Amino acid sequence: MTEPIEHDPRSAFELMGGEPQVRALVDRFYDLMDLEPAYKALRAAHGNHLDDARDKLFWFLCGWLGGPNHYQERFGHPRLRARHMPFMIGIQERNEWLACMDQAMAETQVPQALRERLLVSFFETADWMRNIPS
Repeated sequence: MTEPIEHDPRSAFELMGGEPQVRALVDRFYDLMDLEPAYKALRAAHGNHLDDARDKLFWFLCGWLGGPNHYQERFGHPRLRARHMPFMIGIQERNEWLACMDQAMAETQVPQALRERLLVSFFETADWMRNIPS
C-alpha cells in the first residue's frame, strides 16, 4: 500500500517524475493553449510565439516543484507578480490558466493526489497574479 502523498517525503518534482515529466506537462499546457478555443484569452496574452514561454515555465516549475533551480540560475529571483504586470490578468485569464494546467496535468497523468495539491497552490499563485479586477 502506498503512503498518502501528504506524508510522502519526496518532492513534488520527484513525485511527478523529474524533468522529463515536467517538460511533458509544460509542452502539453502550451499545446492545449494553441488547440483549445476555451483558452483563447490566455493564448492571446502570450504573443505569437510560445517557445520562450515554454522554456521559462519549464525552468520555473522545476525549481518550484523542488527540483533544480534552472530559472533562478538564469534570471535570478522569479519575481512572478512583477514579471507579469505588463500583461492584463483578470479572472478569465486566471481561470483559463488553471483549467489549461489542470487539463495538461490530467493528460500527462500527474498522480491525482499530487494534481489536487498542485491545483490549490496554482490557484493561490494565479489569483495573486491578477492585476485587473474582473
